[in-house]
Amino acid sequence: MRTWFQKLTDISSIAHTEDMLKQALAELTPELGFDCYAYLNVQPIRSFAVSNYPLEWQMRYLAQRYTKIDPVVLTARSLMRAFTWAAESPRRVASKRLRRFYIEAADFRLRSGISIPIRTAFGHMSMLTLASNKPSLALEKDIDQLAAVTAVSLLHAKLEQRNAAPTASAPVALTVKQATCLRWSAEGKSMRDIADLENLSFGTVNFHLNNARKALDAGSLIQATALATKLKLI
Repeated sequence: MRTWFQKLTDISSIAHTEDMLKQALAELTPELGFDCYAYLNVQPIRSFAVSNYPLEWQMRYLAQRYTKIDPVVLTARSLMRAFTWAAESPRRVASKRLRRFYIEAADFRLRSGISIPIRTAFGHMSMLTLASNKPSLALEKDIDQLAAVTAVSLLHAKLEQRNAAPTASAPVALTVKQATCLRWSAEGKSMRDIADLENLSFGTVNFHLNNARKALDAGSLIQATALATKLKLI
């Protein structure tokens, strides 16, 4: 496995296009006995994947915001080190939404794997997962944590540097009123200013801005405005 991570490090270092990186990942994944890979960049509302998982699953995963309930992502956040995993039997899971998640993942032949999370800028996380249809997973040797983190960190840096186009990303939508109020906020207007400009009540402006913040999964109006700007929604 250390040799595999070294190969990933080498390829990430020399690849000069995102297509080379994606092709290399697809070719390297079977060498460890896995079926597919997924690089997941987890951020509020801007989570996206670079993966050769079935596209239907990628789109469904991000549209349903499964990053919030996926046990692999939750374990990654908690451990922040490479680990192996295997899906639980849906019958043993109490949460209806989580049962559905396990059933859908199994339908796409994603039952076990290895995941390597890394911390990225401004408190976010990225992770590389190699997945398999096998019901369980046993490695001959323990994972070399340093080699794993080094390889995934270089992969993350190269994908960011290349501004790689995601194979899937979380969909975001704002209403016209939400976008308008956020745009005025981005222009430095207070809620009372926006109410006057749009001929709305203060409570209505607050309603639209609060819903926009929730839609963007933002913790504050400032963050919502920044995210909407980055995503070119306003």
